[in-house]
Amino acid sequence: MAGVTAATAHRRRAHGAFAGRPWGVAPTALLLLGAIYCLFPVFWVLIAATKSPGELFSTPTLAFGTGFFDNVAELFAYRDGVFWLWAANTLIYAGGGALLSTAVSAVSGYALAKYRFPGRNAIFNLLIGGILVPAVVLAIPQYLLFSQIGLADSHWAVLLPQILHPYGIYLARVYAAAAIPDSLLEAGRIDGAGEGHLMTRVALPLMVPGMVTIFLFQFVAIWNNFLLPFIMLGDDQKFPLTVGLFTLLQAGANQPALYNLILTGALLSIVPLIALFLTMQRYWKTDLSSGAVK
Repeated sequence: MAGVTAATAHRRRAHGAFAGRPWGVAPTALLLLGAIYCLFPVFWVLIAATKSPGELFSTPTLAFGTGFFDNVAELFAYRDGVFWLWAANTLIYAGGGALLSTAVSAVSGYALAKYRFPGRNAIFNLLIGGILVPAVVLAIPQYLLFSQIGLADSHWAVLLPQILHPYGIYLARVYAAAAIPDSLLEAGRIDGAGEGHLMTRVALPLMVPGMVTIFLFQFVAIWNNFLLPFIMLGDDQKFPLTVGLFTLLQAGANQPALYNLILTGALLSIVPLIALFLTMQRYWKTDLSSGAVK
C-alpha cells in the first residue's frame, strides 16, 4: 500500500509540473520577445556602424561591413573633433545634473520620510502630481524664464532644470522609510547626535543603494534628453550628443556620407551608459542596516 501511495503521489507531482509548465513558458517567451524588441535596434546600429558609405545602402541589413574604424576616425576628425566637445558637454549635463539631483532627492526624501511637520503630506502629494506632468509642457516656460534672467543658451539652462526631480524625491522618500529604522535614529538622539550628524553619518550611508538607483535613472534620462537642450541652446559648441547628432542628421539630407558618422556616434554614445551600469551595479546591496541597532 505504501508503494502504491508513493507511486500515486509521484504521478500527481509529475502531472502538476507538466500542467503548470505552459504557464511558466509563456512569461519567459514574452520576456524574450520583449528583449529582442528592445535590443534589436541596438544590434542594428552596431552592424550599421561597421559599414562604409558604399556598403550602408548596398549590403544586406544584418551583414557586417568593413568600415568601422574609418567611420570612427572620420567622426573624431569631423569639424576639428566637435564630437568630443559634444561628449564633454553631455558628461557635464548628465554627471553634474545627476549628482545634484541625487543629493537634493536624498535630503528631501529623508526629510519627508522621517520628520513630521505641517504640510508634509501636501508637499508629497504635490510631488506625485509633478511626476505626471510631461517634460514637454514645462520646456517652453522654462526657456522663457531663463531668457528673462539671461541664462538661455548656456550650460546652466540645461543643468538647473534637472536638479529638482519629483520622481527621484519620491524614490528617496520610499527608500528612506524602508531602509532607515526609527529606532536607529532614536538611539543616535539618545547618544547626543544632532540632526545634521544623523543625516550625514547614519541616514545617507544607509540610503546609498537608493541613491545609486536615483543617480542612474537621472544620468540616463539627462544623457538621452533631447527636447530641453534643443530648446535652450543655440550655440552648437554647447550641444550635447543628442542635439549634435541631430544636426548631423539634418545635414545628412545633403551629404549622405554623414549617415555613417551619425550611426557611429549613436553607437559610441551608448558605451558610457553600459559602462556606468556595469560599474555601479555592485552598489545595489540590500540589508545594509542589518545589525545596525545591535
